[in-house]
Amino acid sequence: MTDLRIALYQPDIAGNTGTILRLAACLGFAVDIIEPAGFDISDRNLKRAGMDYIASAALTRHITWGHFDTWRQTTNRRLVLASTKASGRYTDFAFRPDDILLFGRESAGVPDNVHDRSDARILIPMVEGQRSINVAVSAAMIVGEAMRQTAWS
Repeated sequence: MTDLRIALYQPDIAGNTGTILRLAACLGFAVDIIEPAGFDISDRNLKRAGMDYIASAALTRHITWGHFDTWRQTTNRRLVLASTKASGRYTDFAFRPDDILLFGRESAGVPDNVHDRSDARILIPMVEGQRSINVAVSAAMIVGEAMRQTAWS
């Protein structure tokens, strides 16, 4: 178990959320969902997307960005945003064991106010002309690097 967390800002696709929850259950990190989501966040929907791993995942739901941000500040955790607008590569970033890795909506990323509240912004470099990598794949890449630097050292 690690103290690292992934936060999903208003996720659009239940299948991606389920995949991330399955990854979290297998690797031992927690997931925060910042609502509203673009799908019904019922146990039934998440169970369909994440199979039987959902019961093992440490999931916290936050009813708004404001509630999440207040909670984050009280826990004194650094918020690291994965963004196509960032300039620093995720592989060059020095992760901490208690970071929260924030991923935006599949359809729109995060709004400017959320971008501005992040303590750091990181990028997965891509070939020119491509928009983005699937959020579940991005989360796996970045959490893998963060855990390599912190939890698996």
